[in-house]
Amino acid sequence: MPAKSHPFVPSQKRCSSSFFVGAATLPIECRQIEDADWQESWKAYVQPMPFGDGRLWICPSHRSIDVPGATVVTLDPGLAFGTGTHPSTALCLEWLARQDVRGLRVLDYGCGSGILGIAALKLGAAAVLAVDIDPQALTATRDNAERNGVSGQLDCALPAQAVEEPVDIVLANILARPLIELAPMLIARTLPGGYLVLAGLLESHADEVRAAYQAHFSFAADALQDGWSRLAARRLP
Repeated sequence: MPAKSHPFVPSQKRCSSSFFVGAATLPIECRQIEDADWQESWKAYVQPMPFGDGRLWICPSHRSIDVPGATVVTLDPGLAFGTGTHPSTALCLEWLARQDVRGLRVLDYGCGSGILGIAALKLGAAAVLAVDIDPQALTATRDNAERNGVSGQLDCALPAQAVEEPVDIVLANILARPLIELAPMLIARTLPGGYLVLAGLLESHADEVRAAYQAHFSFAADALQDGWSRLAARRLP
């Protein structure tokens, strides 16, 4: 059966001239997709992911992890960013999984789904403040914290409402330009001797972002994955 035309699908010519000004003509294919139980079909593609040589796992709710001594964060894909599959999130989780965060206070700035802050709590952090500009992300973070049994140690806030108390670890997985613009605030939020982890930036932007913090931090070697970079540093006394 041939695919039906759809009034909202532009012709190839209109698409190239209206949507992509100056671009070459792009091919468009329209085809029917068989209906499916979309609320369930994603489960075939989302599998548990280990970090820190298996010390930490991000696991969807339909699976389980039976690894002695492992810390498990239960997390399903949602509307907020952060499932552990993107290199920037994965690099931050890898860093967390290799640290001793027991008893430390953490700021998760640009928390998305809350994955980093929740992982920190399940690894032993004392408290997390999760901050995001998107109220939907804060809702997702609260829900995920509840599912993982750490809601009592996690507070959520929009940037304007966030308490400005310095913490032991600042995690900021956002984008290069905001990381540069937010440098004065993120520096002030990191205690002397505390840790700063910056991600969401391409490898080509690492030097520019590092320069905004260099005077106040000692940086470790960059961690790289698929063209993305993670910066980790310790605040100077």
